[in-house]
Parts: sequence; C-alpha cells; structure tokens
Amino acid sequence: MRLRYGANVNSYAYIKAIAEEMRGLAVEKNIPIVTATQTTRSGYTNSDPGLEDTSESFGLPATVDLMFALVTSEELENLNQIMVKQLKNRFNDPTDKKRFVVGVDRGKMRLYDVEQSAQEEMIDDRPIMDNTDFGDRYENDFKKKFAALR
Repeated sequence: MRLRYGANVNSYAYIKAIAEEMRGLAVEKNIPIVTATQTTRSGYTNSDPGLEDTSESFGLPATVDLMFALVTSEELENLNQIMVKQLKNRFNDPTDKKRFVVGVDRGKMRLYDVEQSAQEEMIDDRPIMDNTDFGDRYENDFKKKFAALR
C-alpha cells in the first residue's frame, strides 16, 4: 500500500488509493473485483440514491468502472424483489436500463431473474419513491405549487 492510514492521510485519499490499487490489480490480472461500500446517513433513507450518497470518499466512485445501488422498499420486499440502480457504468450507457429489479430469496441469500413484466413497471425517469403515496402527493400538490411560483 502506498499510503499508511493515520500518517497524516485523510479518509478521502486513503479510500481512493485502495480503490485505485484494486482496479489496477483487476486490470493487470484481467479479473473482475466486486466489493461493497456503505452510503451516507441521508443515502440510507434515500429511495433514489446517487453517487453523492457514497460515504467516506468520493474518490471511490471516481475510480470504479461500474457502480450500482441496491434499493428496497416495503413494496419491493413484499414482492421479494430488489431494485438495482446503475450509478456509473464505463462499459455501457448508464441511462440504458438505469433501474431494474431482480428477485431475492432472502432465506438462501440468492438473487434470481424476474419475469419481464416486473421490469416493465420500472420507469427510468421516475424514482421508485414516486410510486408511493408521497410520490403521488408530490406529483399532484407540490409540483403544481412550485410551477405557480415560477
């Protein structure tokens, strides 16, 4: 490791250095490396997270090739599904299939494909929270009020 944590190195530089070294190893060995990170406190309750919700260091999303968020809600839990939102994708257009769902068997901690009809309910330009009562109130009440102020 080129940096020693605590040796006058902040978490941004330390996390970014780890990400860069892991990416370098993956490129050198021509292998995928998959890892996880946590979100900020606000990202934890956000039903439509973005790159800015990455905790510790924004150097991590700046370095990785592919980054996605796994999002759940009460509605998705009842359907045994998890929404996947692409946050960054250097291999393809991240706006293509920006959001999609996969099935989850929580007892066995396995993911599986769902039927195409489940994907058709995902509207890429409307966050999943907008399919809730709050989303309806936002669409019907708040948006009109904001439009009137303009």
